[in-house]
Amino acid sequence: MNQHNRNIGAAERPVIRQLDDAAANRIAAGEVVERPASAVKELVENALDAGASRIDVTYCDGGKTLIRVCDDGCGMTGDDLPLALSRHATSKIDGSDLLNIHTFGFRGEALPSLGAVGRLTITSRPDGFDAAQITVTGGAIGQVKPAALNQGTVVELRDLFYATPARLKFMRTDRAEAQAISDVMKRLAMAEPYVSFTLTDISGDKSREIFRVDGEQGELFDALAARLSRVIGRSFSDNSVRIDAEREGVQLTGYAALPTYSRGAAVEQFLFVNGRPVRDKQLTGALRAAYMDFLSRERHPAACLFLTCDPEWVDVNVHPAKAEVRFREAGTVRGLIVTGLRHALAQAGHRASSTVADATLGAMRPEPAAGQPPRIYQMDRPSLGAARASYDWQAPAFAESAPAFDYAPSARAEAPAPPEPALTEKPLGAARAQVHENYIIAQTETGIVIVDQHAAHERLVYEKLKHQMAENGVPAQALLIPEIVELSTGDAALLLEHADTLTRLGLGIEPFGGAAIAVRETPAVLGEINAEALLRDVLDELSDLGDSQLVQARIEAVLSRMACHGSIRSGRQMRADEMNALLRQMEATPHSGQCNHGRPTYVELKLSDIERLFGRT
Repeated sequence: MNQHNRNIGAAERPVIRQLDDAAANRIAAGEVVERPASAVKELVENALDAGASRIDVTYCDGGKTLIRVCDDGCGMTGDDLPLALSRHATSKIDGSDLLNIHTFGFRGEALPSLGAVGRLTITSRPDGFDAAQITVTGGAIGQVKPAALNQGTVVELRDLFYATPARLKFMRTDRAEAQAISDVMKRLAMAEPYVSFTLTDISGDKSREIFRVDGEQGELFDALAARLSRVIGRSFSDNSVRIDAEREGVQLTGYAALPTYSRGAAVEQFLFVNGRPVRDKQLTGALRAAYMDFLSRERHPAACLFLTCDPEWVDVNVHPAKAEVRFREAGTVRGLIVTGLRHALAQAGHRASSTVADATLGAMRPEPAAGQPPRIYQMDRPSLGAARASYDWQAPAFAESAPAFDYAPSARAEAPAPPEPALTEKPLGAARAQVHENYIIAQTETGIVIVDQHAAHERLVYEKLKHQMAENGVPAQALLIPEIVELSTGDAALLLEHADTLTRLGLGIEPFGGAAIAVRETPAVLGEINAEALLRDVLDELSDLGDSQLVQARIEAVLSRMACHGSIRSGRQMRADEMNALLRQMEATPHSGQCNHGRPTYVELKLSDIERLFGRT
C-alpha cells in the first residue's frame, strides 16, 4: 500500500457498490462482442446449437447498422424469450459441470450482451407453438408480443454499440468488418459441413450474396472435402492429404496441404476442437513443427484440422469468446498433430502440388494479341500405330546425291529409341533427355515430367541421413569441462522435465545444485556450439509452446547441408540408366516431391495442357 492510500480517511474511503444489470451487461458485452463479426459468431453458434440445418445471415454497413440471423432450428416459446435475455440463463448446461460441454455456447451471455449495446429483436416459433417476439433496447427489455413466423428463430440486431458510443470509435472500415464477418461464417461452415449457410450484404441500393454453401451429403470425410473445396477453394482440396490419426483417446481428422502448396502467410490454417473453431498458439505451433522439415521459415503450411476428445479433457471456458482452449494433456495433443501430419505427408510419397504445373503453364502461355482471342486449331490425336508410322515418315533421311548444301558427314540423324512401355507407366515416367546439365525430361503415358536433378537427389540423400539417424540415434560428444548454466528455479525445473527428450537428441543435461544446469554432452553433428545460448533458446520455445523442436531443427539443418554437398551437382551429365534410377528412387522415397526448403523437385505437364499451349484442342 502506498503512502497516499494509507492517508485516506474514513470519510474518503471508496464505497463498494453493486453494479446494476445494465452496467454488468455492457461490461460483459465488451468481452463477448468485440466487433460485428463477434455478434455474428455468437448468433450463428446459437442457431447451430438449436439444431438448424439452414442459417441465413444478412448484414448492412459491415454489420454496424444491421445483423440478421435466420435459422430453422428448434425455436423458443414466448415464455422462453425473457429468460433468454437474462444473464447466465442457458438451455445448454445445468451448471453442475463446466467441463462436460457438448455445445458451442454455454455461458448464457451473448443475447443479454447484445441487447445491452444495441437494439435487439428476437422472433421465434417452436414446433406446435405460436410465434412470439421480444425487443430489448440498450438493456431495456420490452414485452413479449405475438408475431408471424413459420418455424425457427430470427434474431435482428440494429445499431450495434449505439448504447456505448466510445466502442464505435474502435470499429474499422465497413469493408474490413464485412471481411471479418465472412471469415467467421467460413470457419463455422467448415465446422458443420451438413448445414447450409448464406451470407448477404444489403448495403447500398442492392443486395449481394457474399457466400453460399448448401449442406453436403455422404460420409464425413467426403462431405468435409466437398465443403473445403467450396469454402477454401478447389486448389486446396486437390493438393491436400487426408488426416486420420488417434492417440490416447484424442482423434485428429481433416486435410493438410502438400508442402509445395504453401502460403506466404498463415491464412489457410483452420483448427477446430470438438467442432469449435479456435485460435490456439500451441496448436498452430504444433502445425508449424509438423512441416518444419519441409518448408523454409518464410512459408506457411495450409491445413484444416479437427481435434476430437472427451470434453472433460479440454477447458473451453478460458475466455468469454471461447477461442482459446487448454488441454489436460497438451503434450499428447501436440505429439498427435506432429506425428499424424508427418505420417500422412510421408504416405503422399513423391507427390507434388498441381499448382506447380499451373504456374509453369501460366508462365509459358503466350499472351494473345490485343483485342483478339487466341487462335484454336482443331487436331485429332492419332492412334499409337499411326503416330509411329508418321514418326518414321518424318525421320530425317538424305539421298546419296545431296543438294548444294554443306552437310557434315554425320548429317543423317537417327531417331531416338522409344521409351520402354514399362517405364512410361511409372508415375515419373522414363528419362528421355537431360538439358542444361541439370533438368531431366521424362515421358509418362499422359505427358512429360521435368525434374531438377540436384534438388531431387538432395532430398533423397537427406531422407537417407535422417533414416540412419533415427535408427542409430544422435551421436553425442562429451564436453571435457561441463558447461554450467545459471537459470531461475522455474526455468531449470522446466528444462529438466524434458531432459530425456534432449538426451535422445544428443544434448545431455543434469541438475548442478540450486537452479544451475550442467551441460555434459552436445550433438556431435553440430560441432562446437554455445551450449548456454542453445539451452536458453530451447527454454524460450518450451515456455512459449510447451515443447521444443529447436535442437532437432538444428540437427536436421546440418543434415540438410550435408545432403546438399553429397548430392548430384548441377552441371553433371547423367546417363539414361542413372536418370531412370533417380526417378525410381524418387518414387520410393517419402517427401521427394519437394526439396529441403519446400520447393518442388519436379513439374508434371499433361499432354492436353501442352497441346493447349500450342493452340490445339
